[in-house]
Amino acid sequence: MSDAKPRIWDAFLTERDKQVFKASGFGAKGGFGKKPALIVIDVSYGFAGDKPEPILESIKRWSNSCGEESWEAIAVIKSLAEAFRERQMPVIYTTGVTRPDGWDIGSWGWKNSRTGESVPKPQTLDANEIVPEIAPQPQDLVVLKQKPSGFFGSNLQSYLTLLGCDSVIVTGTTTSGCVRATVIDAFSLNYRVAIAEDGCFDRSQASHAINLCDMHAKYADVMPGSEIIEWVKTLPYDLFPNLPMGSTVPPRGVPLRLVSTG
Repeated sequence: MSDAKPRIWDAFLTERDKQVFKASGFGAKGGFGKKPALIVIDVSYGFAGDKPEPILESIKRWSNSCGEESWEAIAVIKSLAEAFRERQMPVIYTTGVTRPDGWDIGSWGWKNSRTGESVPKPQTLDANEIVPEIAPQPQDLVVLKQKPSGFFGSNLQSYLTLLGCDSVIVTGTTTSGCVRATVIDAFSLNYRVAIAEDGCFDRSQASHAINLCDMHAKYADVMPGSEIIEWVKTLPYDLFPNLPMGSTVPPRGVPLRLVSTG
């Protein structure tokens, strides 16, 4: 890839890998779109734990936790979300949802022996609840999902269409799983995609670095959150006139009514 400055994945690449990326043209800058949404993937207690602590401690209570590195990324996500809201731009969260009896966990139970564990846990928090440090605000959107991609079986694409978005900035977890799946689907739907490198996290350091490398090569621009924030500050305030108002007061000319689900 063409980046001259050191990247997080450099330590994991062989010399052959570096030569192949340099010669093949992968990793060119795709560029930002004109109407971006910030997407925050699955930053819940289940993946971050309920406090910063070493991962091997955190996973005793939260089997999917990514440990203390989660909380470093959460601070970056918070700054990004604040920058988007300040510019009156959409912030969209995803998190999981399951039936109380766990029937719809489905294939999630096939590759993890702790998915259905019955070990008593001291916490009473909902694993799918987004951590309060970056809790959704009234004007934000929350998309519920059951599989890795934020797009699969959800309202995400419909919301992006309604907002008129042409691009997404992706953050969250895990880099190698739900972030990657969402990025590939966004790319496949012809959205321009950027990833906040320090706003993503994973339980595996190698998976985090290598997946950022691969996504930067083919699907997205991977960059520090600070660069994204600086770009957001250059955008006008009126890109999204139909952004949710965050209250029960309807937009002018639209009567308040129940929406039929029939």
